[in-house]
Amino acid sequence: MTRTVKKWSARDAAKCIISPSDLDHKYSRGVLGLITGSAQFPGAAVLTTAAASATGVGMVRFHSSSGLAHLVLHTTPSAVVQPGKVAAWLVGSGISAKKYSDFTTWLRHRWFKLIRLQSVPTILDAGALSLAGSLEQPTVITPHSGELATLLSARGVQVTAEAIEGDPKKWVQNAADTLGVTVLLKGATTYVANDEVLIQLPVATPWLATAGSGDVLAGIMGALVATNAIEILNDYNHLAYVAASAAFIHNQAAEKASAGGPINAEAIIVAIPETVAKLLKRQ
Repeated sequence: MTRTVKKWSARDAAKCIISPSDLDHKYSRGVLGLITGSAQFPGAAVLTTAAASATGVGMVRFHSSSGLAHLVLHTTPSAVVQPGKVAAWLVGSGISAKKYSDFTTWLRHRWFKLIRLQSVPTILDAGALSLAGSLEQPTVITPHSGELATLLSARGVQVTAEAIEGDPKKWVQNAADTLGVTVLLKGATTYVANDEVLIQLPVATPWLATAGSGDVLAGIMGALVATNAIEILNDYNHLAYVAASAAFIHNQAAEKASAGGPINAEAIIVAIPETVAKLLKRQ
């Protein structure tokens, strides 16, 4: 199915930012559960949690593993490192797709079973991409072209990363149809699709091509999905809108942090609150 392209704007992104009312508390504002990071990539646990917290969510609930909780709490002491009820899941960032690459990766893959126990909107990143299409809850995946090529090839659709990079608009729609999930295909121009909508993001700053940037995007998206959980469950297309808004905020924060110069993932996180505040003025 060919969709009409919707170009995402600041006004569109602002509609997906939920401001708290005077009746809200930390639980009503959304609780995000995270299974991210590993011994190989411990920084992903820190970046996803910090980015989610900076974007605005009632609570981030990090599922602890080995020394990762200590790292997360050092940067985000407000994080809760005990299991419990969540409004949304972010799973897989900084975790190898190879289940037995190290002990924490093996443990995290075992914990992926938790996401089926709480059937809430779920983001699958990196090492959790293989779960695409196997969950009952609203699901969005966040691959780059190489990851999507691997995922589609495993489902019988033979395609290379180079082919996807050459025609991302075609392949993001193909992936949405094949996998039955919302797909955010990362790239210089990011696209989001499900089987009804196709969204094109503005061209991103090249300074976003830095280690940990994808983890920051995942954290931003996690916060937005958690705060929009009710809307997502009530409107099939709302998950695509939220995913696109996360990518928009990610790029806007990067541009603010950069001011035309180099940035790192940590600098993007620092710029998130002011970026969100600026977008809220458009509501």
